[in-house]
Order: sequence, then C-alpha cells, then structure tokens
Amino acid sequence: MEDDRVVTEAMKSKMVLPSEIRDESELLDVMTSPREPLVHFISGIEGPLVIVGAGGKMGPSLCVLAKRAAEAAGRDLEVIALSRFSNESEREWLNQRGIRTQRFDALDPKDLDALPEASHVVYLVGLKFGTGSNPELTWATNTIAPAGVAHRYSRIPMVALSTGNVYPMVPADSMGSLEQDPLTPIGEYANAAVARERVFGHFSRTLGNPCALLRLNYALDLRYGILVDLCQSILKGQPIDLAMSRANCIWQGDANDRILRSLSLAASPAVSFNLTSPESYAIRDLAERLGAELEMTPKFQGEPSSTALLSDASLLTDRLGEPEIPIDTVIRWTARWMRHGGRTLGRPTKFQIRDGAF
Repeated sequence: MEDDRVVTEAMKSKMVLPSEIRDESELLDVMTSPREPLVHFISGIEGPLVIVGAGGKMGPSLCVLAKRAAEAAGRDLEVIALSRFSNESEREWLNQRGIRTQRFDALDPKDLDALPEASHVVYLVGLKFGTGSNPELTWATNTIAPAGVAHRYSRIPMVALSTGNVYPMVPADSMGSLEQDPLTPIGEYANAAVARERVFGHFSRTLGNPCALLRLNYALDLRYGILVDLCQSILKGQPIDLAMSRANCIWQGDANDRILRSLSLAASPAVSFNLTSPESYAIRDLAERLGAELEMTPKFQGEPSSTALLSDASLLTDRLGEPEIPIDTVIRWTARWMRHGGRTLGRPTKFQIRDGAF
C-alpha cells in the first residue's frame, strides 16, 4: 500500500453535500466522488480491476467511483466493465470516463473464455425479478454464472454482491440478522441467492479464492429505491402498506464505497458481511418525513407486522466505519428530486413483499 501522501488535499476533507441534487449529471458526480479511505485503498491496487455485471443500477457508478479514486491517488488504474450492455448509451457513458468496456454474458461459455486478466474482481451479476415466471433462468444466473467466474479468477481477491433476502424474517424490534445466522429464507429467488453464496464459498475453499460476500439491502438512488417507491405512492395518493414495518437502506454512493473497500476483507474460506445502514427505519416514519418535504400527507393501510427483513450491519461498520451520507439528507434529496419530476428507472424494490415471490 502506498504512502498516505498519494491522497489529494481535496479528498482529506469531509464531503460537502449539496442541499439538493438538480439533475442526473450532478447526481452521478455526487455518487462517484471518492472519500479518503477509498482513495487510500485504491492506491494499493495494481489492476486491472474487473467489474463483472457492470450494467444495471449500481455498476456504472461503481466503475466510475473506482476510476476517480485511482485518479485522486495519482494512479492509472485500468477499470474493466463487463456487461451485456443492452443500453448502448450506458456503455458510451463509461467509455467517456476512461472505463474499458467489454460485452459479457455470464451464461455464455465463449464469453467466460474471453474474460480479461484481473488483479481484483467485483461480481455484481444476479437475477431477482421475474423469478415467478422463469425460475430456471434465476437459478442458472445465480449458480452457473458464479461457478464459471470463480474458476476463471482462481486465487484473485473478489467481492461478490449478495442480498439480505438470504435471511428469514426477524422480530421488527431487533437489530436484524447476523452473518452467522442460519440462511432459511422464503421463496425461490432468496434460495437461489443462498445457492450463489454457496457456489462462491465452495470455490473459495477448493481453489483458495479470497472472497467477501456482501448481503445488501437496500441501496438508495434518487432514481430508484425504497424512498422513491414511497414518494411515488405519496404523490399518487396511493396507500402505503405497513405490513413490512421496518427496513434497512443505504445511499448507493456509500454502498459502492463499501463494496470496493471490502476487497481488502476478502479471505479464504469466504467471509460474509451485511451491507446496509447501521440502523433500521420505520416505514411509516420514512413516509411521513417524505410527506413533510413534499407538503403532502401520506395514506397508509394495514397493520405493522411483528417481523421484518432486517440485517445487523455492525460487523462491516466496525471494519469500514459509518456510512457518510445520513438518511435525513437522502430523504431531502429524494423528495425534492421527485417533486421536480426527476427521472426514475421504473424499477420498484418491492420491499413490501413478505412471501418471497418476485
């Protein structure tokens, strides 16, 4: 790891947060601005850093965050983004920011054979929605694809994204599931996610692959996430179901920061960490705070259940520190974004689902 002097003066100070985010350019700039711990960590990576499954909701901003952190450290780190890139503009956006892109289908043997060399790997491939209509594709994506990538990157440090859905419901007044708790979730998607973890764990043991499994729930962007879902219900006058009474959620910029820094935690056998907010939030409270910002009164239906899907993030917080962006800031940003007609991705989290059917 290089000397602390590689960190620029600008990165040493705490991030100055805007009162609101007005457009996607500003959103992505805020989301991909690196802080000192990440800059310091990235300074020690030789590269290439390969991001598998770099399309979609989190991948593009994660790639650019890594690149900007390396630039702040004075390093010319090659970041390679692998994805099917069904959205060509997404690929072009990455290319313009110095990211090398390569088309990649995790279920295509030819693409697996063409995987580039890497010093570190972040694995983001997964399938959740559509499981009810095509469970076979969910299981193939979440098991066959990890096996191929794990074989290709034998003994290469890897972070693999998982989900908090691998846990069962826990008492809503608890801190949430711990990493060592039994994985006995409800539904095919959640069980396929457990299988994905087991595949990575198997190859971590047999091939010596250093691996950190990160169980995420839920990332917050101004274009998707629990807060966007709640805002849309409030703005449309639709009642918010309180059955899932509480949830964890974390700003996507903080989640991406932690994904990259967790490469330092990869080990063999594989280790697991809950990636989310250190505390959980009552859905009613989040909706009422958003309603106050929107100057609208939320409508509710149902009664809060005694259980919820919650994760205790203490272990990762102890290793990497507290997330940078407070929930109050994200609530304000989201409400103002939605009030002014900011673009959304049309991808609801479906956090309210309690039967595991996605």
